Amino acid sequence: MINRHGLPSIGAVLFMMAGAWFISRPVSLALALPLGFLFWFYRDPERRPPEDPSVWVSPADGKVVEIQPIDDPVVGRCCKVGIFMSPLDVHVNRMPFQGEVFHLRYVPGRKWLAFEPKASENNERLYVGIRTPHGDAMLVQIAGLLARRIVAWAPVGSRFARGERYGMIKLGSKVDLYLPASVEPVVSLGQRVRAGETPVGVVKS
Repeated sequence: MINRHGLPSIGAVLFMMAGAWFISRPVSLALALPLGFLFWFYRDPERRPPEDPSVWVSPADGKVVEIQPIDDPVVGRCCKVGIFMSPLDVHVNRMPFQGEVFHLRYVPGRKWLAFEPKASENNERLYVGIRTPHGDAMLVQIAGLLARRIVAWAPVGSRFARGERYGMIKLGSKVDLYLPASVEPVVSLGQRVRAGETPVGVVKS
């Protein structure tokens, strides 16, 4: 499956390939390389969350690079789980738990390497606050050195199911998840995770 946000770019390359075919077939064939990259980059495989309803799932594909308790002015005391997405990862982001969007804030910023800790506070980013049955959580989409566009279809008031798609970041980037105090993190630094499938937290009993 290809994410709909990639269709304009894929269509543009296909149009150029068709036009170049009548002028220079080698050029037309050479465009197959960027076309293949676009199909790979915008791939959007189906994911199935765990059956356990107490499990929070990863919002992004990638590697866990940060786990630390923080005090956030919007959601309060929480645990931040930072996930670095390389250009080779699937870049579609998914909801970690069911809930309603109550907060949305875009912050312009720099384009530092997304896996650096300072990127969370200095890079271009989008905050999406989620009200869940177990407390308020925050998702932060962070643009990286290569990423130039953050996409989210999560207006305030919209409701999402666990594992449902809500956005994407184009090229290397990072997603921070602020788990509420009622949720225990179950990932470790360096662990590889998959959006919508890998457990990152579990509701405390």
